[in-house]
Amino acid sequence: MALKFLDMEQYPRRAHFEYFRSLLYPYVGVTVDVDVTDALRCCRTHKHSFYLTFLHAAALAADGVPELRQRIRGDRIVEYPECPTSHTEPVEGGAYCYCTLHHHMPLQRYYELAEQARKACAANGITEDEDVESMYFISTLPWLNYTSLIQPVAGGDESNPRITWGKYETGPDGRTRMPVSILAHHALVDGAQLAAFYENLGRELANLVMEEQGETEEDAYTG
Repeated sequence: MALKFLDMEQYPRRAHFEYFRSLLYPYVGVTVDVDVTDALRCCRTHKHSFYLTFLHAAALAADGVPELRQRIRGDRIVEYPECPTSHTEPVEGGAYCYCTLHHHMPLQRYYELAEQARKACAANGITEDEDVESMYFISTLPWLNYTSLIQPVAGGDESNPRITWGKYETGPDGRTRMPVSILAHHALVDGAQLAAFYENLGRELANLVMEEQGETEEDAYTG
C-alpha cells in the first residue's frame, strides 16, 4: 500500500477540516484506564519487556485507524500505509533521546531490533532519524498514575498523534490498569476514531496473551 493523498473534493469532513484548522488549539485527546493485567503477567512469565510489548501493541492499534495515519500537508491530507513510532529513551544526566521503531513484524524480531535502536539512539539526541511527518510520538510518565495529561504541540497543522501512558496500579478487584492517553488533530480525528484506537489496543493485548498461551501449551506438549 503506497502513500496517498485524499481527494479533498470528496472528503466528507471537509467543513470540519477547515474549521478545526482555524482554531488556536485544534487538538482532541482523552485518557483511558486500560486493563493490562494479562499482558503484564505474560511479559513477566516470558521475561519480555512490558514497555516494548505495549509500545508494539499501541503502534499496531493506531495503524488500525486510518485517520491516525493521516497528516495535514498544506491544504491536503496525506495518508501513510503505516507509521513508525518515535519514543523517548532516557540517557545519562537525566535527559532523553528519540528512538525510532517500526512494528509490523513478529514480536521477537521487534524486541531484537528495538534493543539495537535503543543503544544507538543516544548519539542522535532529540534529532529524528526518519521522516518526522509519518511518526507517532510516544512518551511515558511511569512515576504517576494520572487521570489527565496536557502535551506540548507545535500547533497549527502539526498533526502527529501522541500516545502516552503512565504508572500501572492494581485495584481492589485484583486487576491492573494503566492510564493511556492519545492526542490527535481534530481536523482529522473525532471521538469515534479515538474510541477505535482503544478498541484495537484491547484486541492487540488480547491477541498477545492468546499467542503466548498457545506457545506455552505447545512447549508443554512437545516437551
